[in-house]
Amino acid sequence: MTVRPSAESVGRAASLGAISPQLADALDPLLRRLDAIIGGYESTVGVLGTPEGHGGLARTGRPDQLLPSEWLLADEAPDEFLRRYADRELLHLAPESTTDTVRGRVVALVDTGPAQAGAGRLVQLAVLLVLHRRAVARGTELLVGVLGDPSGRLLGGDLAEVLPRWLVARRHADPTPEDVRRAEESLADGDRAWLLASPRLAEQLPSRKSVLSTEETGWTADGATRVAIRVDGGPKAELLLPTGAVAVRALRGSEFRRGGVVFAPLPGGTGALPAFTTDSATLLARGRDASVLLAVRLPPSTAHFAGSARPRRHQLRGQVVAAGRTGRRLLVYYVDRSRLLLHVSGSRLGEPGRYDVDLADLGLDATALPALAHQPVLPLVRDGEDLVVPLAGHWRRIAPGGRVTLDGPVVSTAGGRPFVRAREPRLFDGELPPGVAECEYLVHGAGGLLAWSEDDFGWDIRTRKGERRYLELPGGGDVIAIIEDESGAPVLLTCTRDAHLVRAVREGQVRTLTDFSGGPAVPAVHPRWPMIAAEPRPGRLRAGNAATGKTLLSIENDE
Repeated sequence: MTVRPSAESVGRAASLGAISPQLADALDPLLRRLDAIIGGYESTVGVLGTPEGHGGLARTGRPDQLLPSEWLLADEAPDEFLRRYADRELLHLAPESTTDTVRGRVVALVDTGPAQAGAGRLVQLAVLLVLHRRAVARGTELLVGVLGDPSGRLLGGDLAEVLPRWLVARRHADPTPEDVRRAEESLADGDRAWLLASPRLAEQLPSRKSVLSTEETGWTADGATRVAIRVDGGPKAELLLPTGAVAVRALRGSEFRRGGVVFAPLPGGTGALPAFTTDSATLLARGRDASVLLAVRLPPSTAHFAGSARPRRHQLRGQVVAAGRTGRRLLVYYVDRSRLLLHVSGSRLGEPGRYDVDLADLGLDATALPALAHQPVLPLVRDGEDLVVPLAGHWRRIAPGGRVTLDGPVVSTAGGRPFVRAREPRLFDGELPPGVAECEYLVHGAGGLLAWSEDDFGWDIRTRKGERRYLELPGGGDVIAIIEDESGAPVLLTCTRDAHLVRAVREGQVRTLTDFSGGPAVPAVHPRWPMIAAEPRPGRLRAGNAATGKTLLSIENDE
């Protein structure tokens, strides 16, 4: 006998699957209390009517409603199954009912101002998990609206993608009743909207229903330990909060998951790990051995090359850390015992040993080297007579003679993430508009091309011509680069963290770059040309047009 999962169990699994097991355990008492309280106002019983078979096909639904052919696809072609799942192309059986069905969405309008910082945000996280479970059980979806955002902007998609965007949506001022009114204008008929707010805002909306307010009531030296919540002005319920390191990590997002992977700083993948480290059209990759560097020269235009190529192999005496082509020279930093030595392929760069330094002077030790070997080769840039390399959270300037000085923070590696050139403000060849440097998300391209966002959902764009554009991203990917297509329209390139699905997002169109998806690591995008390189299969590198996704060059890699 086949046992089908219930709607309640499916919803609970989908909700808790967005956070780590440690956070789920810590939040369990709070989730149970909130579920019981919200259940008195938000019942899931009877909202789907009396079932009466199935009435066709749908693009959304519960896992137990997937067509058998889709499960077969998951077994035979898992990469294609993941692509269809991410693009919401999987087919489900659409249930029918004999009575009216409540199909309105569940919406959480959240107060992210100073009054709800800390404890209030932990309660909001727990409420979002509860509301998401109930939305799944009703056969609908959970949307999150941040009070103070432009009208009509709601965060949607998988909960694992919504939570990080909710977390970074912090506002410097508390919302007003007018902000609530504007947010409600974006709701559709039948939507069920909860307001998660401070007691002060709740008191200003005495006639509104489904208002859950939170205030701190107990503290220790480590912070708030108890909160009182109230629904629609009713009696207060005092709840215990999770404390300690897990609570801090939750508020930093390091206990969230994306596609089954904890949303914490992740090491790079294994494989060739292609990278464009300078403006040169030289693609660099790692060999099987950490002391091998592969380099292949690509034509500077992705529109006029086709065929195959074999990388040139550079064997060093130790682990390769950073490299870059400057003119006709290829500069490579590699490890030899406790020192970082410079190898020059091409004409000499002064006397041998002129730029050799101790690892300790660069903030490195032997324990940090294995992690670097599993990330793409870092850039090595020549600036006048100095060499500049991003190591241990800082740009390190190495002068002739081996003197090392700090030259600013490495922005893209905050939290331990791998280096991403397009996210480094110091490598932008233009002037940043006021306030843009402080944005949580920023990418840049050649010729002053720039995109920035506060929530990783709505992106402001400045084109090379100085025109302003705006793009809203679908859920399911980090922005890794910005380019322009042949018409001059801006294109944001995104990559999911789990399956490494690469998409080109432009106004009115989202295209999956299948040839460059599914590899062990994030593809490399050239900083000047719309050129992308990836290793979708072991031993085979591909390079092509990042706007169209067309493969123009196959690179044989027998390393």
